[in-house]
Parts: sequence; C-alpha cells; structure tokens
Amino acid sequence: MSNKQDTKKKNFDIPRPVFPKRAVVTGGMPYGNKELHFGHVGGMLVFADTYARFLRDRIGRENVIFVSGTDCYGSPIAESWRTKNASGEFKGSLVDFVLRNHEKQKATLAAYAIEPNFFGASGLDPAKDVHAEYTKEFLQSLYDKGQLKRITTMQFFDEKAGVFLNGRQVIGKCPVEGCTSEKGYADECDLGHQYMPENLLNPVSTLTGETPTMKPVSNWYFNLRDYESLLKEWVAEMQKRKDVRPVVWKTISEFLKPPVIYVKREFEEKYLEIRDSMPEHSFLEEKKKPSFTIEFTTLSDCDEACRILTQNQIRYRTGKTLVPFRLTGNIEWGVPAPTLEDSEGLTVWVWPESLWAPISFTKTYLESNGRNQSEWKDYWCSKDSTVYQFIGQDNIYFYGIAEPAMWMAQQNSAEKTANPPEGELQMPVIVANHHILFLDKKASSSGAVKPPMADDLLQYYTPEQLRMHWLGLGLGQRSVSFMPKPYNPDAKPDDTDPVVKDGLLLSNVYNRIIRTAFYTTQKELDGIMPDLLPEENIIADAKKAVLDYERHMSKFAFHQCTYVLDSYIRNSSKYMAKSLKPDELSKEELSQILANIFYMIRITGILLHPMAPIGTEKLREYLQVDERIWSWDTIFEPLTYFTEKNHKLKFLPPRTDFFTRHESQFAQSEEE
Repeated sequence: MSNKQDTKKKNFDIPRPVFPKRAVVTGGMPYGNKELHFGHVGGMLVFADTYARFLRDRIGRENVIFVSGTDCYGSPIAESWRTKNASGEFKGSLVDFVLRNHEKQKATLAAYAIEPNFFGASGLDPAKDVHAEYTKEFLQSLYDKGQLKRITTMQFFDEKAGVFLNGRQVIGKCPVEGCTSEKGYADECDLGHQYMPENLLNPVSTLTGETPTMKPVSNWYFNLRDYESLLKEWVAEMQKRKDVRPVVWKTISEFLKPPVIYVKREFEEKYLEIRDSMPEHSFLEEKKKPSFTIEFTTLSDCDEACRILTQNQIRYRTGKTLVPFRLTGNIEWGVPAPTLEDSEGLTVWVWPESLWAPISFTKTYLESNGRNQSEWKDYWCSKDSTVYQFIGQDNIYFYGIAEPAMWMAQQNSAEKTANPPEGELQMPVIVANHHILFLDKKASSSGAVKPPMADDLLQYYTPEQLRMHWLGLGLGQRSVSFMPKPYNPDAKPDDTDPVVKDGLLLSNVYNRIIRTAFYTTQKELDGIMPDLLPEENIIADAKKAVLDYERHMSKFAFHQCTYVLDSYIRNSSKYMAKSLKPDELSKEELSQILANIFYMIRITGILLHPMAPIGTEKLREYLQVDERIWSWDTIFEPLTYFTEKNHKLKFLPPRTDFFTRHESQFAQSEEE
C-alpha cells in the first residue's frame, strides 16, 4: 500500500450526524395477490434500498439488516385467488397463487437492483413457521399482560357457503335516504355513506348469490385509547427531531383527539329533534363549514350516537380518533391465533401480523445465516440500534399508532413508557413518503386510475434512470406526479422526458468524466493510475460535498442528496474541461490532474453507490479495487489508499458506458 495519508483529523473536525451501531431497515409489505406496480417501487422500496445501502457503507454491512416481504394473508388475497380461479385466469391452490406473486415480486426487485438481506413471505417457507410462532408469542404476551379485550359485533354469514363474509363479499343497496348508489357493501356504499351492517338493503352474498344472515362474532381487540397519553409524549419528542417528517407526527396527532361526528348542515333540523335521545355531547358550531361537529367524551357514547343517527337516516361521518384495534378474525386464510380462553379457530387479522412480520423476517434471516434467532433483540430491542420503517403516508395509522402502542404494551414493567428501556422493543423511526401520483392523479390497483406495473416501465427506462428520478422527486415534502413520457397522452413529440432528463447527469456527464480519465490514462500513462495525492483544494471541495450529503441523508432528504451530486459532478466536469489538456502538459502535470480527477470520480462513486449501485459497481470493477472503497471509514482517502504502487486499471474498451440510457431511447433519438 502507498500514500496512506491521514485525512481523518482535518476532515472530521465539524459536528456530524450520529448513526446507530446497528440498524434494521424495513419496506412496507406488498400484498400477495398482485405484482408490484410503480408505486410500490418508486414510492417506497427504492428509498428503503437506498438508505439500507447507505447505512451498509456508513456503519458496516454486517451491522445492517434490510427486510421486506410479501403480505400473504387476508381476505383480499383469498378473494382475488377465488375470482381468478373461477374465471380460469389462474389454476392452482391459494398457496400456489401467493407463491407465484411472491416470486414475481422478488424478480421485480432484482431488476431494480433492490437488495433486501431477506425478502420473505409471511405464509411461505422459510419464514412461515417462524412468523406463526412469533405471532402466537406476541398475542399471548399481550393477553398475559392484560392488554386485550374481547368484543362481540354482528357480521354477515352465508349459510349456503357456511362462511362469514368480509366487507366486499356482500353487496346490496345503500340504506341512506336519497343515496343513488346501487353498490352498498357490508357497512358503507361506494359513495362513502356509512351505516350499520344490519341496515343494508337487499344484501346478497357474492359467493353464492344467497341472502346472508347476521351472526354475532367475538374477536380480540387491543385498546389503543389506553396509550393516548404515551403516544402524545412520543409525538412531542418526534416534533423536536429533524429526521422525522412533519407528515408523520401531524397524521398521528389527528387521531389523538376526542371522538367526534361530522353531520351535514342539511340534517341539522333532524339532529335537533333527536338530540336529547343521544348520549351527552358537545355541539361545536363552525358556521363557515358545510357540516357541524358533535364531540363525545367516550368512544362508546360516540358509537351509540352513530346508531341513533343511522336509524334516523341522518348522513354523517366520524372523525379520526383512537378506536380498539382488532387483532383477530374468522377468515380461514390467516395466521392461526393462540387459543385465549375459549376462542378457538380464530386467525389473526392481516394488518397486525404484518406489523411484526419484519421481526419474524429478521429472525428467519439470522437463522438462515447460521446465527442464533435470539440475536433479533440486538437489532429491535437495543439502544445501540435503530429501526427505520419506510412506508407510504396512507399507512401511518398502522405503523405510527397501532405498532408503537403495541410495542409499548409489550413492556414488562407495569408502568409503560414512550422511551423504552434497554431490552424492550424500541420505538421506530418512521420514514413516510407522500403520495407518488401518476399523471397528476392518485393511482391505485383498486381505483379508476390504474398504475403501470413496475416491470413495464423497464421497457422504456433503465433501472438507474428510474431510481435517480424517483429519489429526486422530493416525496418526503409533498405529493409529486410521476410523468413518464411514453405513458403521457398529453406529451408532445419534442417534449423532454423528465425521467430521461434526470438520468443525463450520469449517462452523459459522469460517464464522460470516467471515460476521459480512463482513456487518457491508457493513452498517456500505459493504464497506470497516478500514484499522487489530490491537491488540497480538491480535498476541500470533496469534504464539503460529502458532509452536505451525509447531513441530508441523515434526514432522509434524498432529493437534496441528488442536488449535492449534481453540483459536485458538474463542477468536476468543469475542472476536467479546463485542466485536462494532455498536449499542453508535462507528464508530471498530467499525472497530478488525473490524480485529482480520479479522486473526484471516487468521491462521486461513493456518494452515488446507494442510489445507482449497478453503474458504481461496474466502476469499481474497472478501477480494480475491492469493496473497501465504499466504506465511510476511509471516505476521504484517495484510490491509491486501496492499491499497490503502479496500480493498473482494467482496460476500458471504446464507447464503454457505466451509466446507460435505455435502448428504446437510442432508437427514438435516431428517429428524431
């Protein structure tokens, strides 16, 4: 080794973000009834992957576990399988159906260079049994600690099929007066009117076409309202942190309010007639709004008021508040629940078990790597570790309210706390993105605007073009529209494609810097990389870029990281254009300038490595260095720190690209 300069003292002399010793990164779990659409990848999983890759470089690969997986259970998946089997679109068992979709999801992630340490499936090997066992442990522990309550409600039952029906397996006519909807489901119509299930007109089972009956069902619930004050404490702490986006604590705060009902102004007279028959409440006058608000002290009073309003055909909607969180159900396709008291045959509702599935996946990953399952606590229950959960804003209720409250409830001390002690489940850092829209509309697989499948986008773009584009959208700040030109009917032939435009920084500018450095070294120095230190001003510029990038990454400001890279790459290009003139330089001067440029290439490469791993790994291959170059422990060292003297680069053939454009873009350019 040569030129092992000690740059740490002079480069690490300002306050820097503190990162944990260990970390878990999770990406929200896609359902097992479908392939991945662009929102799964571009709205969440690319961000989780980028941060996991950054942490691997920053704190060491061995200290980071990135887990995600397929959400296998639940009625939407079972119903999707049933309808596809009935139509002949799919032949096979429910497990076969989920397995097919799981394998497709894994293939899509691989195509986008998204690499979890473990992408599991809650209902498939090797995680299935681990997840089922941990689910039983989790619920049994909550029960033993007195945190569960049994509640009985009414549910539709198909006598012919012999099964209870979920919300979308019943269809009838909305009972709300004046409603024009012909599609009323179990407890709300497709226009959003709510009612009690027993009031649905002409209910029909979608399974048999028969009229269902109503039967009481008992399930286990977790009482979220018991954790209202602790959740408020947690929110107060989040508000002080720079790494928690406002959308997280603002959304959580919306639920930490007394139960309320909003009633349309047109029903005010009718409300006044029955007001005295309702539980005690406060009338909140807001004259400029199209509805008035009535507020209750308890949730049970609010529920009773809803029943009275429904009986009197008064249209209303309830406000956000903490309600008992259902943990079990009676659908067959689910994780078996432990037998608590005499409640045999229940399964766990899919949302709760998906919240602790990443713990099951962590345990499965450790075991599959020859480690002890019990090590999961070093990652989930230690003050030296942090769990980063990447989700969409629609799921903040589950990850930001239900999950942390259940985590607190698992504490062994009778006095629960929002700041868990060592050895207890720690509070996660929730990284919620705003909606990624499609052509200015919210796209959903179940909605009117269908999102493109993630795989389909790869017919027009490279994975790294899409990764860089999505990371630069600023979804941490606001909802942003994804506007790919091939899908945009309003795009004109000469309009710039925003995805291609964002990729030009790499495919044009950075490519040119790398190739010029390589070709010049091959021509002038026989491919031997200059064995010189970069000049001080070059190190100073790199230091600023690195520390700015690190600061933004610590706050999950991915778009700001792309700005740092844009500025640094373009400045490097200007330096090269101004300085690298082989015909005018002595060999010593040329060697120094090339040493400076290779240093810029290295700094750019390490900052780009989490975002564009395919191209940067190809760069590493041609530099002929090992993976130590990605480590932040030696981030300011030159490439010569990792090589022997007279280090020869791998020969770079003419027109070799490290960051490419998609082949369709070349064809389009030729046509134009």
